Amino acid sequence: MTKIVTIEPLLVRVGIRNQLLIKVTTEDGIIGWGESGLSARERSVAATVSHFSDFLVGQDSRRISRIWQECYRSQYFEGGRVLTAAMSAIDIALHDILGKRLGVPVYQLLGGKQRDAVPSFASCMGESRDELLEKARILVNAGWDCIRIYPSNFDNGGVYDPRRSLKGTAEELIAIRNEFGQSIALGIDLHHRLSVAEAASFCHMLPQGTLDFLEEPIRAETPEAYAALRTMVDVPFAIGEEFSSKWEAARYLEAGLTQFMRLDICNIGGFTEAMKVAGWCERHYVDLMPHNPLGPVCTAASIHMAAAVPNFSWIETRQSVVESDLGFHDPKIFPKQVQMDGPVYVVPDGPGLGVEVDEKAARAVTPEHVEPPHLRRSDGSVTNW
Repeated sequence: MTKIVTIEPLLVRVGIRNQLLIKVTTEDGIIGWGESGLSARERSVAATVSHFSDFLVGQDSRRISRIWQECYRSQYFEGGRVLTAAMSAIDIALHDILGKRLGVPVYQLLGGKQRDAVPSFASCMGESRDELLEKARILVNAGWDCIRIYPSNFDNGGVYDPRRSLKGTAEELIAIRNEFGQSIALGIDLHHRLSVAEAASFCHMLPQGTLDFLEEPIRAETPEAYAALRTMVDVPFAIGEEFSSKWEAARYLEAGLTQFMRLDICNIGGFTEAMKVAGWCERHYVDLMPHNPLGPVCTAASIHMAAAVPNFSWIETRQSVVESDLGFHDPKIFPKQVQMDGPVYVVPDGPGLGVEVDEKAARAVTPEHVEPPHLRRSDGSVTNW
């Protein structure tokens, strides 16, 4: 009765984004839900899920770690973000099923609960410094003690000039720090848009103590580039949302190149891989700061992981008082989901993930084509989104 009978990718429009949900059903009718984290490339992941289902249907849904290994090793070309995003969704769904089968929350499958509530950080940006400060005040007044901003000063037409943008962004960070002092933790997501020199120059614009973390200033393919940047700046790095395996994470952990691990449970390989990375982080006294930009399934999986690990700082939330209009957690599609109490998530104690999906509502919404902005520099050359 525990065998897998169907694995279905379900592309759903939720708010301003598409979400790729994975529905796994066993022969005794238990349904598990997972989510892929490879935003805007969901069709590629859905095709991979279909490949995996060819050999997973009929297998015992309880053999989660073995299924992970077979998915990873069953093709000559191992790994990669498309493959691990598909594996992540399946792995999360299988944990959801096992929790429901045993009548326990997923965190019990991971070793038990270490915390009752999971603190979050909230994000904001503004078209002006005054607007950004006002949004920061709203967050602080609502109880958040860690906030993150995004760089502003994007030109119309998708032109991004780092030098012009970073000066204004540095001034915004200084203004926030001056207003709130050291009562909050403050970070910025640079979305890997910079070169090593640009990232270093930006940090040098800031008085010491302005930033508590610098997130993804440059791309993560080359650890040596982060090693070079580390010699130039003294701000803690928050890196990891691009990682698709423990092997990628290991290069940064062993070299001391990240102080916060931004792993994404919907990309790195689900619970099976994320918990291994969490243990590796514990060895190096690195706290998890999970990437969580998607919907209720991703959030629930991240909360169960966060509840079960000792080394944790904050989880990203897109449900703050200034981002709630994004609609990623639409209650019509997800009538049951993890709840927040102010700036913290309450760890659910029901069986499985604690998420329900209204399939009729989900299937009634037509997914829209989504393509991330294709940014360019002022000289016409292509740069990173």
